[in-house]
Amino acid sequence: MRLIAALTCAATGAMLAAPAIAADPKPAPASPRVQEIVAGRCSLCHGMEGESASPVFPRLAAQHPEYMVKQLKDFREGRRKGTMNEMAADLKDDEIAGLASYFGGKPSKARRPSDVDLAGIGKYIYEKGNKYTGVAACASCHGPKAYGTVQLPRLAGQNVQYLETQLKEFNQRARTNDNAVMHSIASKLTELETVAVSSYIAGLE
Repeated sequence: MRLIAALTCAATGAMLAAPAIAADPKPAPASPRVQEIVAGRCSLCHGMEGESASPVFPRLAAQHPEYMVKQLKDFREGRRKGTMNEMAADLKDDEIAGLASYFGGKPSKARRPSDVDLAGIGKYIYEKGNKYTGVAACASCHGPKAYGTVQLPRLAGQNVQYLETQLKEFNQRARTNDNAVMHSIASKLTELETVAVSSYIAGLE
């Protein structure tokens, strides 16, 4: 009995001494300045929740904060050209980090593709590429679920029209940053493959 009691006490003590398993950390609440920028500037195109006000604008919800920080700095410094240059011109580093954390902490909402057959073609290209034309599988860099990495964007759930536009800009070298690898891929995609893979990616969660 003494042995059982001793073991029980020892086990209880170990449980009390063991650190609690922490839940997934949640982004810190946005500062008043970040909230002001989101409401007065970002929301006009991207919405308050990062879901975008139009399919021509990217959805920012659940995007990797590290990736957004890089893109905002590229816009600010002129390495990436577009309407965002003016929007990012006066942003400070801490504001950029705060905006990236704010939108990165928002949940992503997938949309079902309107054309299942078209998305099926896109699924094949995304997962296997096209060996006949030298198109590499998108999944080899962006992952099987298109979640990307801190260096590569999350594509899952992105707007179809925005994805199509970016692929075409990579093809034409109109996209002025991150072009080296993506040009070699996008330049080999047919119009059908571009639309199909965009449709498939947009339906991923």
